[in-house]
Amino acid sequence: MNTGWSLLKRAPLLLVLFSFSALAQNVTEVRIENYKYFPAEISIKTGDSVRWLNREKRTSHSVVFPAENGLESERMFPDESWLRRFDKAGRYDYHCGPHPEMKGSIVVVE
Repeated sequence: MNTGWSLLKRAPLLLVLFSFSALAQNVTEVRIENYKYFPAEISIKTGDSVRWLNREKRTSHSVVFPAENGLESERMFPDESWLRRFDKAGRYDYHCGPHPEMKGSIVVVE
């Protein structure tokens, strides 16, 4: 029995299944402008992602999740972005690292 050949015959099926699961994921964009997140609150489904995009002209920002031991993105300079996938339902409140007055939240539903 040649298991390598059997796996090769299944590769197209696995590729198709992987492609469909990748397409099922949505990406919601949150813009950073005028020291605010737009929109400030969003609702997404489990498995979806959020991309924060810094549209400021001169300022860097980050995204900090205090309830997750202070998990923080890298600094985003103008026209840079950061992407995070959410695999668990719940509410995720966040703020900007260097500008904690900037606040937002993500509600992840099943």
